[in-house]
Parts: sequence; C-alpha cells; structure tokens
Amino acid sequence: MRNRKSVRQMNDWELLSHSMQSRVFRLTLLSGVILWIVSLAVGLYLYSRSLVRQYITQSYVLVRSAALLTETAVDEDQFTREVMEIYRSLTPEERAQTGTEAYRQRFAHAAASPAYKILENTLKEFSEASDVRDLYFAVYDRQNLALVYFCDPGPGDSPPEHMPGEWDPLEESALKLFLNWDGKTPMNDQGRTSILGWVCTSGYPLKNADGTINGYLLGDITMDRIWNGMQVFAVQFTLAMLLVVLLTGLFIARRIKKNHVIPITRISDAAQKYVTDRRNGQTASHFAALDIHTGDEVENLSLIMADMERDLNAYEEDLKRITAEEERIRTELDLAKRIQANMLPRRFPPFPDRKDLDIYASMTPAKEVGGDFYDFFLIDPDHLGMVIADVSGKGIPAALFMMASRILLRQYALSGLKPSQILDAANRQICDNNPEQMFVTVWLGILDLRTGHLVAANAGHEYPVLRQPGEPFALYRDKHGFVLGGMETVRYRDYELDLKEGACLLLYTDGIPEATNARSELFGVPRMLDALNAAPEEDARGLVEHLKQTAQRFAGEASQFDDMTLLAIRYLGNNSLPEEP
Repeated sequence: MRNRKSVRQMNDWELLSHSMQSRVFRLTLLSGVILWIVSLAVGLYLYSRSLVRQYITQSYVLVRSAALLTETAVDEDQFTREVMEIYRSLTPEERAQTGTEAYRQRFAHAAASPAYKILENTLKEFSEASDVRDLYFAVYDRQNLALVYFCDPGPGDSPPEHMPGEWDPLEESALKLFLNWDGKTPMNDQGRTSILGWVCTSGYPLKNADGTINGYLLGDITMDRIWNGMQVFAVQFTLAMLLVVLLTGLFIARRIKKNHVIPITRISDAAQKYVTDRRNGQTASHFAALDIHTGDEVENLSLIMADMERDLNAYEEDLKRITAEEERIRTELDLAKRIQANMLPRRFPPFPDRKDLDIYASMTPAKEVGGDFYDFFLIDPDHLGMVIADVSGKGIPAALFMMASRILLRQYALSGLKPSQILDAANRQICDNNPEQMFVTVWLGILDLRTGHLVAANAGHEYPVLRQPGEPFALYRDKHGFVLGGMETVRYRDYELDLKEGACLLLYTDGIPEATNARSELFGVPRMLDALNAAPEEDARGLVEHLKQTAQRFAGEASQFDDMTLLAIRYLGNNSLPEEP
C-alpha cells in the first residue's frame, strides 16, 4: 500500500487543496448540488402538476361551452342516427377501409346534409375563437373499441381531419374513461401523440330529449406550454441555486478559516515551538498567550493545552525538588494522581438525561499514577466515542504519555474521523514527538446510539468482551493493528458490529487477566469470562465492580503488578429514550 504524504511533506498547493477550508467549501458545493437536484425535481413535479390541472379545467370548460352552443345551433339527433346506421351496416372488411375515398362515398349523403354543414361551421368558429386546437363530434364504439367521427372540421383553414363515419382505434382504458364518466369531475384524458405531442382531450356528452347520449363533443388542447414553462423554471431555478450555493460556500469557508483554521494553526505552531523550547531547556509559556476565543472545541483545546503546559511545567519543577525530600515526592505524586484522575471522566452517570445507554468505568493504578486510561465522550448527540488504552511502562512517564495520548485521541475523534483514521493521525503525531520510544495499545470505537452500529479499530489492545441479549459473555476476536508510537508507517483498519438492544460491551486492560496471586497463578481470561457470566444482568457499574473485586480477591495479598482498568457499556437502544413533550 502506497504511503500517504503527511502534512509536513506536502507543498503549498497540496496543503491548500487538503486544508479544512477547501474541504468545507467542496462539501458545501456537493451538498448544494444534491439540494438543487432534489429541489428541482420536486419543483418541476409540483409546477407541471399545477399546469396539467389548469389545462384539464380549461379544456373541459371550453368543450362544455361548445357542447351547449352546439345543442342550441343544430339538431344532431337525426344526423347521428343516420351515420351510425351506415357504420353498423358495414362488414369488418368494409369498415377497415376507413379514410379511403370509397369509404367516404358511403357517408357522402350525411356529409352533404344541412345538419353537418351547420355543425361543421359551428365547431370551426368556436375552435378559432378559443385555445382549443381541434374541436370535433364523435361516438365511442364499445364493441369495436373505436372512436367514430361525425364531424371533425380540423384547425384553422385546413381541410377536415375526419369525414363522417371515419374512425380511429382506441385503447380500452381510454374508452372506459369516457363511457364510465361520473358526471362530476372533468371528463378528460392525457396522452402523447406522434403528431401533436402531449395533448389533453376533454369531452362532454350531447344528449337528446329522453336523456340518452347521442355522442360526445371532444376537444384537443396541446400542452406544449407546460414543457416550455418547465424549461424556463429549471433554468431560473438552477441559476439561483448556483448563486446561493457559491455564496454560501464562500461564507462558510471564510467562517471556518477564521474560527477554526487560523486558531488550529496557531495552536499547532505553539505546540511546535513548545517542543523546540523544551528540547533546548527553555520553559517559556506558549499556549496561555494564544488568547483564542472561538467558543467551541478549538478554544477548549487551547485551554487544555495551556493547562497541560502549566501542569507539566509545574510537575517538572516539582520533580527537581522531590529528589531531596521523600515527603515532597509523595506530595507531587499525589498531585499527579489528581491531575490524571481529573483527566478521566469520573461522574456517573455521565449523561443523566440519556436513557439509551448505561456506562461505567474504573481505573486502579498499580503505583501512585498509572499508564492505563479510558475515555468516553459524545461526538454529536447520536455518536459516542469510547477509548481504552494501556501505555508502556509505569509511573510518571507512563502517566504523562497517557495524558498526551488521551488528548490526541479525543481531539482527532471530535474532528469527525473514523476510528482507523483517528489511530493513524495519533500514531503519526506520537511518532513525531516520541524520543523515549514509548508506545500505547488502544481500542477505540464509535457507537451510533440510534442503531447500535459500532465501528472500531484495535491498536494492539486486548480483545473486547461482548454479550448480546440471551447469549453469554465471550471474547470478540477483532482485527489487531500495531501499537501507537511503534512505527509511523503503520495503518489501521476498521471493523463493524451491531449491538442489539440490551447488549453489553466490556473493555479492559491486561491488568485484569494478568492479576497474579501468591502462588504466581494468573487470573486469566477464562476466569474473567466466568466472573462476568456469573452476573450477566448487572448494570454497567455492578458489572465493573463485580469483575474488579473478583480479580482482587483472586490476587489476595499479592501486590498489584499492573493497572486495572475497566470500561463497560450497555446499549439500551432508542426505544429507551424519553418521548419529547
């Protein structure tokens, strides 16, 4: 696998293209394009639907008005009976000749009748005075699935499109649409023709005195304006969205640069200066003078770094003095213990308002301070980050390395990276500033509290213990990577698993299975699993305390060789969240 360049190896152009500001700008543009596509699709749908309804109403009103006018202008009853008698008397072979001169001669008498002339002139005049392209009088032949024309004068000065008795085949669905009309909604049908394109056909029945239907007055209105309107709408909407997305992207990029890129760069420069000065033996203040006020995690990071710098400076000064006095050594070790304890979450439950998880952790150092640590934090309202780690060595060096490692891991986790990416970034940072060649084993996971989906990565740490509902506790043999701080070119891999509601995940350091009694016997993984399965329904606190006490009872009076750190989480699921008022 080809190694990726680190930030320090990139040129100016690569740094610009990979910067947070550029990435946020590209993400904003991508989000805007997606929003534009969705909004355009919805807008076009609503726009076209509204216009189609308008065309349906318009064509129906026009045809109905024409039908009423026709009923007053001409008596079509005798005329329609005469045409239909001739039509029904034809054989299928003769009827198939529709449109030919021989076929038209069979209806020549009807076409020359005064009723036809009056009807033709009436329909043509009404068509020319309205938006109807073609207005015609016809009958639906259910038996032969055909539309039989009585009068179709055609648009404008063009010759008649159909003479009396000519017919066109119909689909059964279109025929039923008109013959089964409920008399309330507008009688219409929309479809695409090879000549006219999209057409809306509306109809209105013409009845005789006894209420029977003589035929239907039908009108065609082309729907070209719908597509023209949609094109204009799409162009205008696209231009507006492009402008909005571009301005939004520029605005957000500028805000990101001001509130995040510049402050983080200042913190990074201060950290580099801090490392350089420490190597030269200088103790000037670096982070406290930054004076960053962004009101978010960046400001908190600067404060933590300032606190860390002050604590480390004070701690190192104390170490110089405690070489002469044992009491001062004990005092400074107690201070370090409090600092370390304060770095870890100690308030339980940590999220009292949340009912979707139960979490508890414990760290018992073998000496005054330890190299183990655990951490958990909400990356956002739906994602929980969890870390357990074991630093090589014991005492003060391990504690210092532990605090720096914890800060790095939390910082990268809160930036939205995947677990493998967090470990990659932390490993590079540790390797860059690790003259003592220390290392740390880390298990890091991010749990989606909505679904129970867990994404995790393991940097040489112990296998986690998992219990799904109705099953015993068992090791989950996940993919192992190399320890952090061991090799800069190492890359880590994610793995995924799903926690069901009620599932329990236990994380631990090697101080638990390697607890040793006076006979030099190890507590071991089998005893650890037996202890867990002896109390499977305990809550997170009860489970941690039960396992820790079981291991301590096994060790008895033997001195504790290694730190004992435990982190347990029960996933209770979204069904346990309180309903919002």
